[in-house]
Amino acid sequence: MTSSSSPARELSRVEFIGLVAGLMALNALAIDVMLPALPYMGEALGVSQENERQFVVGVYMLGFGLAQLAFGPLTDRYGRRGPLLAGLLVYLLCAFAATFAPDFGVLLALRFVQGMGAAGTRVIATAVVRDRYSGREMAEIMSLTFMVFMAIPIIAPGIGQVILLTGPWQYIFLFMTGLALAITLWAFFRLPETLRPEKRRPLSFGSVVEGFRIVLTNRVALFYGLAGTFLFGAMFGFISASQQIFVEIYGLGPLFPVAFAAMAGLIAVAQFVNSRVVKHFGMRRLSHFAILVYVAFSATWLLLALLGPVPFPLFFGLFLVIQWMFGWAASNMNSLSMEPLGAVAGTAASVFGFTQTVGGALLGTYIGQHFDGTLVPNAMGYVVMGALVLGCILIAERGRLFGVSPQYAATSGSRH
Repeated sequence: MTSSSSPARELSRVEFIGLVAGLMALNALAIDVMLPALPYMGEALGVSQENERQFVVGVYMLGFGLAQLAFGPLTDRYGRRGPLLAGLLVYLLCAFAATFAPDFGVLLALRFVQGMGAAGTRVIATAVVRDRYSGREMAEIMSLTFMVFMAIPIIAPGIGQVILLTGPWQYIFLFMTGLALAITLWAFFRLPETLRPEKRRPLSFGSVVEGFRIVLTNRVALFYGLAGTFLFGAMFGFISASQQIFVEIYGLGPLFPVAFAAMAGLIAVAQFVNSRVVKHFGMRRLSHFAILVYVAFSATWLLLALLGPVPFPLFFGLFLVIQWMFGWAASNMNSLSMEPLGAVAGTAASVFGFTQTVGGALLGTYIGQHFDGTLVPNAMGYVVMGALVLGCILIAERGRLFGVSPQYAATSGSRH
């Protein structure tokens, strides 16, 4: 523990994982639970163009991505609890206010600010894990929290649909408000301050610049963080075109949500398995193995797509393997990017959160916009992004795979 307060002693490992997972889940919930309600929102607020309704998600993600850069230095200066509770309060107040939005413009403004509040949950949840754990144990905790995070896209649309059966679209925001309030109270009463006073950094222009300099000049952290950005770019690209792939190419129709849920569920299972085996094999071995298999299967997918139509069972089988490898690579690379930066964990979490959210979304949009009625653009995206991930790993590790970074090995006797 990093605090002498009684909550720090009372918070069990299981409860800690549950709370961190709940904090991360709030962000995913704010996107996925309202997807079934977009048509009803548009109709009620006079938005006739279907594509414009997607701004409800887009502006939220914009606020979420940009605000992460601010939360990092703030939490390294004032500790974890204060900025986290402030972000949660902004999140739940905006969710509650959205139930009274008189027009679409006000709703979008509230969603943007809500995303800014949610940025605190992402940055600080990651920083809190780094404060309390390191090495393979940190990777185990990250895997378990990511498992819950990946489960949200499976259940959230169904929750939203059930809510709509009981009342208007505003009920979804009330549900979001209630859940955020519950997690806020949980964090207020149970989460200790994990950043020791002697480790707090002054909030000045010079110290903020120095914090970002530390993050951006650490080779291992920087290139594993960039690797995560490319990894999520490929994923976002597939998500953008997933409806067209499953419905237009393969004609799944109403079975599309089932196929999508199966993929998200597999990633969650992969995260759980990773949490069980990472202590034995280590973050590097698992992530390096995963990305090599990821690239090999993506290249096979691309080759088959270039040769002609790919039968659905073959495509889905290949892609499930790729998704499993994504699950192993994502959490371990996130842990490897945070491992050397315990002194500036908040700033590091904000930088990598920003690059993975905004950079991944931009790359994913570019890939998704190239959909041409075949699997080729997305398969090409996976191959290119996978190759870039592998290149980042080789730079981070000075050309070696399955080893220990020389930079980190000098300060640690354990094998990561």
